[in-house]
Amino acid sequence: MAEFGKLFTGKLVRLAALTNPEFAEAQARWTHDAEYMRLSNVRHATPASAAQVQRHLDKHKDQDNNFTFAIRTLEDDKLIGDIDLHVTWSHQHAKMGIGIGEPDYRSKGYGSDAVRLICRYGFQELGLWRIQLNVFSNNPRAVRAYEKVGFTHEVRHRSAFYRDGERLDELIMGLLRPEWEAQQIALQEG
Repeated sequence: MAEFGKLFTGKLVRLAALTNPEFAEAQARWTHDAEYMRLSNVRHATPASAAQVQRHLDKHKDQDNNFTFAIRTLEDDKLIGDIDLHVTWSHQHAKMGIGIGEPDYRSKGYGSDAVRLICRYGFQELGLWRIQLNVFSNNPRAVRAYEKVGFTHEVRHRSAFYRDGERLDELIMGLLRPEWEAQQIALQEG
């Protein structure tokens, strides 16, 4: 399917190691962006310092079921976000999370490209059967990006969250390895 050299490289971005302190400083800066925090996190939006982010990264770095990557642009190698898979090995299942922290890079295809890459990594490299994600109903930009990659709507938890005086649904979307493989074959033939 994919060439070895292309495992971490897409059309717009590449998945890279989290370089410290660069990533911790960027992540801390992103926590001051209300849109980023409210769309990518179920907890209360709380600004963090680079030291707080680094402590969190250090706490999770040696877990063999967490795979977190920096998202960097191919054009200028700019750090624009992060993406991760949290794997349950016994079920060949992972939950995916993504955040595009740099506002100028949202709604321009960078997130979709990163999601394609993490799915390729999950299915080809980690041997996963299923990748799942959760998204708020007030984030149609993300929903469209996930649908473009092949994720299917599976569950809607009605009124699951309360933000800014509004009840929001939680959407659960999933992608199975056979669906992803069929999509890859169609792309090769098309």
